[in-house]
Amino acid sequence: MTVSPAARRKARHYAMQALYQWSMTSAAINVIEAEFHTDNDMSKVDIAYFREILHGVPQRLTELDEAYKVYLKEREQSELDPITQALLRMSTYELVARIDVPYKVVINEAVSLAKKFGATDSHKFINGVLDKVAAKYRAVEVKASR
Repeated sequence: MTVSPAARRKARHYAMQALYQWSMTSAAINVIEAEFHTDNDMSKVDIAYFREILHGVPQRLTELDEAYKVYLKEREQSELDPITQALLRMSTYELVARIDVPYKVVINEAVSLAKKFGATDSHKFINGVLDKVAAKYRAVEVKASR
């Protein structure tokens, strides 16, 4: 079954919000997931993708944080606002674990969500960090597109 780009986009949208909620409340992932299913119309969402990101990021948190932390320039990870952190974690997860998703799609989706939810100009910072993560984890794909 092919999933529409719109359903995947909605999955990322909700996954970012759920990861934000998880980082702010430390509530159990299963509880947050249940709340999202109760509080949102999930009929046009790629539920499997939403669930994979929501569960995959916390399971691989240390690995993901380490993967992008080296590209934060002078910033400390603790200085990142929760939206930026959620987007970097989610997108790094996609770049590392979902090689079936083109890296440009991952970065474009993160930038789009940052423009909608993030601080002013956070999308530029996120784009810069994810470009470097993609260059490391998707070197062949990045090189082929240039």
